[in-house]
Amino acid sequence: MSDTPNPFEQMMRQMQDMAKSMNPAMDAFSPKAFEAMWQTMPRDLMEMTFGKGLNPEGLDAKTRLLLTLAGLTMQGAQADTAVRLTVRHAREAGATDAEVAETIATMSMFAGVPATNRAMSLAREVMDGETEEGKDT
Repeated sequence: MSDTPNPFEQMMRQMQDMAKSMNPAMDAFSPKAFEAMWQTMPRDLMEMTFGKGLNPEGLDAKTRLLLTLAGLTMQGAQADTAVRLTVRHAREAGATDAEVAETIATMSMFAGVPATNRAMSLAREVMDGETEEGKDT
């Protein structure tokens, strides 16, 4: 394996350096802390916006979010924040932890084991870090 960081790591390092130059107190910037500022959209709003509100015969919000999670897994689960937020929103829309895990596991045949393991690890962070009410512990 090469010691060359991947493009995402380079971008994150540049963002952290930029944040530190603007505000030295940002020395410990963490994208995960930034995620805490984004509230989970309530189920009814998700259903109205992304679910059957626009297309009564279409997919519900839970299914759409599980499909989004499958797509993010297929891309190699490179966007940590997007995967964690999608898992959080899918759970709010009614997806069980087993459904989230099954969605990710199904992608192993197409995305490969490394992408699946990464997505599962990110999903597990959400599932282990929240109570049944969806609030951070």
